Amino acid sequence: MYTKVYYNTPMQKDDQFYTPAELAKLWKLNKITIYRKIKAKQLKAYKIGKEFRIDKAEVNKFLEKAKTK
Repeated sequence: MYTKVYYNTPMQKDDQFYTPAELAKLWKLNKITIYRKIKAKQLKAYKIGKEFRIDKAEVNKFLEKAKTK
């Protein structure tokens, strides 16, 4: 017996996701800091299995909120 899987929106090539380790390296932080931001719901992420992925758009939103005035 086969099950067909249908996806509503296929991923585009320009979609970019970061791992917590990649963001930590980019921002020169410890990756635990990134996990804490995710746990505190300050940074939205997708959990796929045991791994987290953070959308580039969510990173930009987070940076806008964190910007000093």
